[in-house]
Amino acid sequence: MPSFSALRRVLLSTAIAISHGICAQSPAAPQSQTTSSPAPAFDVAAIHPHISEPHEHNSIWSSPFDSHFKAENMSLVGLIHWAFNMPETRILDAPDWAKSTMFNIEATADSSVDAQMRNLTSDAGRLQKQKMVQALLADRFKLVTHTETRELPIYALVVAKGGPKLGPVQENGAIVNHGRGHIEVQSFTNSVSALAEELSKEVGRDVIDKTGIQGRYDLKLTWTPDDRVASSSDASADSGPSIFTALEEQLGLKLESQKGPVTVLVIDHAEMPSEN
Repeated sequence: MPSFSALRRVLLSTAIAISHGICAQSPAAPQSQTTSSPAPAFDVAAIHPHISEPHEHNSIWSSPFDSHFKAENMSLVGLIHWAFNMPETRILDAPDWAKSTMFNIEATADSSVDAQMRNLTSDAGRLQKQKMVQALLADRFKLVTHTETRELPIYALVVAKGGPKLGPVQENGAIVNHGRGHIEVQSFTNSVSALAEELSKEVGRDVIDKTGIQGRYDLKLTWTPDDRVASSSDASADSGPSIFTALEEQLGLKLESQKGPVTVLVIDHAEMPSEN
């Protein structure tokens, strides 16, 4: 059984880490959820409200090789982010409670589904599990959505003057660690695109990776959140760099404000989950 400290390093809310590992997806190209046949459904799913405590993480545990799915301290928007592989900045028209009310979920299917999933590839198993969670959200939250393309303000992530400052991979295993005032991306196949998705959660609009940088890097970014600067009695002395300054100084990258076509997921209907 993994230690609590290890479990805290699984996927956070913008973010997602799956046991057995997955590759990061670029937020510019949400993956298709279409398969040749319907995915099996969970047989048992318990959903309970979560009473949040300070500094808690939002976590999902899900292997692509079995039918078990567990979420802790997750909002409906966070669950949609995971199930539809859609950055939270692209999930529109969510009711207020879908962002602020947290849930714990534990779901599983029967042993025949486990046997089937053990024979799938990691990517195929991940897609099947996502469709199972989509069906769960439709059943218990009465979720109805559609996708469309809208012209929206975005940030383009580009290389700053002087060139990128990217660290070589030091550890095995793809990890995103995103907390207040820091982002850490380790060993993803396309690390800069994974960083762009995490940045979008901080800056309030979609961040599109236009650096052209491919490959695996260990990326660490630390900044002072805006609320800490505002509350400081002597901001010039006590505060660190903003996220924009830190990005250029620490990683040699920068954000440029633009507009562009963005694929979004629109919530047409959602309800508080039905009783177990």
